[in-house]
Amino acid sequence: MESVQAIKQRFGIIGNTPSLNRALEKAIRVAPTDISVLVTGESGVGKESIPKIIHQLSHRKHNKYIAVNCGAIPEGTIDSELFGHEKGAFTGATSTRSGYFEVADGGTIFLDEVGELPLTTQVRLLRVLENGEFIKVGSSKVQKTNVRIVAATNVNMFEAIEKEKFREDLYYRLSTVEINLPPLRERQNDIHLLFRKFASDFALKYKMPTVKLTDNAVQLLLKHRWSGNIRQLRNVAEQISVLEQNRTVSAEVLRGYLPVDGNTNLPAVIKTSKNESDFSSEREILYKVLFDMKSDLNDLKKLTMELMKNGNTKDVEKDNEHLIQKIYGNDESNSQDFTFEDDDIVDNTEVLSIPEHVSQDNIEDKYHFAEEIQEEETLSLQDKELELIKKSLERHNGKRKLAAAELGISERTLYRKIKQYDL
Repeated sequence: MESVQAIKQRFGIIGNTPSLNRALEKAIRVAPTDISVLVTGESGVGKESIPKIIHQLSHRKHNKYIAVNCGAIPEGTIDSELFGHEKGAFTGATSTRSGYFEVADGGTIFLDEVGELPLTTQVRLLRVLENGEFIKVGSSKVQKTNVRIVAATNVNMFEAIEKEKFREDLYYRLSTVEINLPPLRERQNDIHLLFRKFASDFALKYKMPTVKLTDNAVQLLLKHRWSGNIRQLRNVAEQISVLEQNRTVSAEVLRGYLPVDGNTNLPAVIKTSKNESDFSSEREILYKVLFDMKSDLNDLKKLTMELMKNGNTKDVEKDNEHLIQKIYGNDESNSQDFTFEDDDIVDNTEVLSIPEHVSQDNIEDKYHFAEEIQEEETLSLQDKELELIKKSLERHNGKRKLAAAELGISERTLYRKIKQYDL
């Protein structure tokens, strides 16, 4: 069994943090077996190195090693990619195709971003893990495969399971052994080592002297959060190597390549703070606002009816004090100036549209008119449609063609409506 130090040299892994060493020890011990492994950790920590180590130290090392980015394959084609398809299974399937599980028989498959797999594909994958069987898309023939699966994810799997985005039984099948890689901010002693390694590599690549950091720059490097982890550190080292003419980099220069607040837009652990429940709560708030508006409208109608029927009395003002404050606010000047005049009823409420010829002396007429409007509002759409058709036919002496043109519908539709309403 190879030592951790030998594995680091062989696979170019830099660092001596205890948590990193434990992860490598786990990989070395589990490699000779066929146990499924789940590699976890933030994006950019180097999770892709663990499956390579496991494959190279296993008895499968002479067979195929296939890495699949599950998050990069469209949901509609991922089953075909993993398990293959038969000719004619779907539009564009002009020939039979072998999937990764068939091609990698006897070898290792690395499923990166396994947390992004659709639920239907998770069911198929579970079957492979349980008994080594799979079925091609469009086929009914069960095929066998002998594949070792190593998966990786930066998703919080327990949250995904709780939200029913990932199957719990599949998680426990994949994570027989779980290897967690620490984020770069927890590897303080490794940060400068990694920077020096990257700077040396880029100096060789671009044929220029290696950049070096001053002591203050090193301290700034160690204090940075590195949300993008090793990937972000590598990008910073490359930018400095290419852009800076002075090969000794001070803290002020380095600060120009780092985000001001230590945050970054590079991917890190996926946060699900904006999820379905947030949209649901926003929808509920919108519904509440609409219901409140409906309630206010009903209150205004009720107040209008009372004023039209009984006139403006102290009892009416007292009973509707809360509604009056809601309309006019708590400003004392507004409340003092507030009086109900018969001529102002419609203007203040803006609920009912009463013709101008209705005089203020005829309150009863206003009240009955408002009742007629309320009754008219309760008519169903079907009743109004029937009324319009009747009027149009009467106006055109039963000529369906002219009536249909006026109503904006086809003559055939009008004929169907006539039969429907038995006109």
